[in-house]
Amino acid sequence: MSTRTNRVIRTDRCLRGCGEIPREDALPFLCAPPTSEILAHEEPDSVILLNVPAGTTLRVAVDQKVRIAKPGQAVSAKVTEPVYAFDQAVIPAGSVVTGRVTDIDAVPAKKKVLSYVNGNFSPSHEYDLEFDSVILPGGERRKIASSVSPGIAEAVHLVAGGANAKKRNAAARAAQNAKQEAETRVHDTLDEIKAPGKMHRLREMLLGQSPYRRQYLEPGTRFYVSLNEQLDFGETTRTAEQLAQLGKAPASDSILHARFAEQVSSATAQRGNAITAVLTEPLFSQDRHLLLPANSRIEGEVIKAKPARKLHHNGDLRVIFSRIETPEGVIQPMQGSVEGVEADRRAGLRLDDEGGAQATDSKTRYLSTGVALLLAAAASHPDTEHGTTDAAGDPSVRAGAGVSGSGITGTVISLAAKSQPVSMAFAAYGAGASVYNNFLSRGKDVVFVKKHAARDRVQRATR
Repeated sequence: MSTRTNRVIRTDRCLRGCGEIPREDALPFLCAPPTSEILAHEEPDSVILLNVPAGTTLRVAVDQKVRIAKPGQAVSAKVTEPVYAFDQAVIPAGSVVTGRVTDIDAVPAKKKVLSYVNGNFSPSHEYDLEFDSVILPGGERRKIASSVSPGIAEAVHLVAGGANAKKRNAAARAAQNAKQEAETRVHDTLDEIKAPGKMHRLREMLLGQSPYRRQYLEPGTRFYVSLNEQLDFGETTRTAEQLAQLGKAPASDSILHARFAEQVSSATAQRGNAITAVLTEPLFSQDRHLLLPANSRIEGEVIKAKPARKLHHNGDLRVIFSRIETPEGVIQPMQGSVEGVEADRRAGLRLDDEGGAQATDSKTRYLSTGVALLLAAAASHPDTEHGTTDAAGDPSVRAGAGVSGSGITGTVISLAAKSQPVSMAFAAYGAGASVYNNFLSRGKDVVFVKKHAARDRVQRATR
């Protein structure tokens, strides 16, 4: 009873002195707010809106073979890499997008003539796709409005410096290992889509040599689906401790995954042109604190651009990044270069040690052109054996001349005609086309394409 009385007295004294109720453990002469009031003044959790903005790219791969015959045909594909909102994957890898073929274009006259000359009497059509829904792994279906890039039949992952990339320091290797699990899921998704084996691909290659062939959209074909409207995935909360390092500069050799916000081409770019990339994955510190949320902007400039020229001189492009800006407006300086890129194999891109990109040609062009020239020379000589001359020429030479000029169709015609001039014509056309395409024509430009057609760029950030 006495203890309670003393406590009440201390309370009364404090009320008369400052009008506040002291904590139970406060001394009689102190006037301190109650513990509950102190807790109430602590910073509350931050509410984070999980929005995927318009322009975000979904990287998808077709999972079923589809014949391109008429508009309206259903197409489905699987998301190969997760899509993030802030620091959370809201569209995981393995999600399914569904859509349809919206349009099939007529073959231009020039393309049709060249196709016929090369022995292909069913040239491929350009077509448009539209994906209108995404099905999440849990079964939830979300409607989307999208624009779809042209398909990439065979995508390759290029790394700056090629074999020299293995010389990365321990920090870079640790960053790479941190992403191993996510990359494994991506590869598993692609392996599942590309289930048909080598025999299937060989069969498709042989069918591709036929003069008449159906056009299909093959499993594994990659598309970049750009969202035309924002997607809302609700909200989440993060504590002040979780966001304590938000906006801080990344450590040296951190890896940032991003996509270009606009197209950059060696054909049109000028030194000093500003460029922007958008982060597609959040970046965390080594102690798992968020540094940069998804959709942060990376800004830089073009430091070298050489356009492709005649005589098959290819283009050259080099960019550098100099600062990062988070969606909240926090800006940090940085120095970064392109460390890796996903590209169409047909583009023939190569990255050097400093992240510069050059268009290259396969060395087999020398072999193929040499063979074509030898066949042309052989076709111009009559076949002489046992003292007799066959004006039609050697059958094997005629067959080779036909293949050089117009593929299987040329071979059939050349063998059936049994005419040396016909064989010479096929061989001469094949040799001339090979020389022009491989050595005399305009080279290839380096193109980093915006949003839905671009490949994500992996940047190397340094302090």
